[in-house]
Amino acid sequence: MSADRAADVALVLFAAGVVTTFGVRTWVHWRRTGASGFSGISGPAWSGGWWGGVLFVAALLSAAVGLMLASIAVVPSGPGVPGALRWTGLAVSVAGFAVTLAAQGGMGTSWRIGVDASERTALVTTGLFGVVRNPIFTAMCAAVAGLTVMVPTPLTVAALVCLVTAVQLQVRVVEEPYLSATHGQAYSAYTARVGRFVPAVGRTHAVAREGMR
Repeated sequence: MSADRAADVALVLFAAGVVTTFGVRTWVHWRRTGASGFSGISGPAWSGGWWGGVLFVAALLSAAVGLMLASIAVVPSGPGVPGALRWTGLAVSVAGFAVTLAAQGGMGTSWRIGVDASERTALVTTGLFGVVRNPIFTAMCAAVAGLTVMVPTPLTVAALVCLVTAVQLQVRVVEEPYLSATHGQAYSAYTARVGRFVPAVGRTHAVAREGMR
């Protein structure tokens, strides 16, 4: 795959991914529940949760602008990247967006964008959530990583860094404390047997054992 072709394909794929994982998914949730599922940025300004939300938006904007500039040849889109590697990035990105949609669907009516501390939703531990605790975020990062391999520009690399940082903050600072307070022992048992982003990595009992050494 040529550099010019990769930029065009990546831009279309990114746009389709954002529309389906955010727009279509929000519409489906609204049809089922009467609510959008959007809770906004968590926490007061400059807090860890706030930074997570800001960096998430920054990641989407950086990726969009970076891919558009590469598509119209304003910036080079990694002319030295082998075509086979670009195809690999495409496959990873398509798989990432597909798994994101599957994981969102697996949450059912518990799906949300952000956290509303006043809400209590069911704890989802089956399907992809039985493999890792945050399959949506893992898949999103994989999708953007694939796009970055296809079109390695400063803005797409920055988008990936912002997204990974945002996900870490959102999960560790916002979601895990909320789920622990909401579901108590059930959530503790879940975190002890399922990894955070990668299977078997980040399980709470493993962390506890390491702390005792």
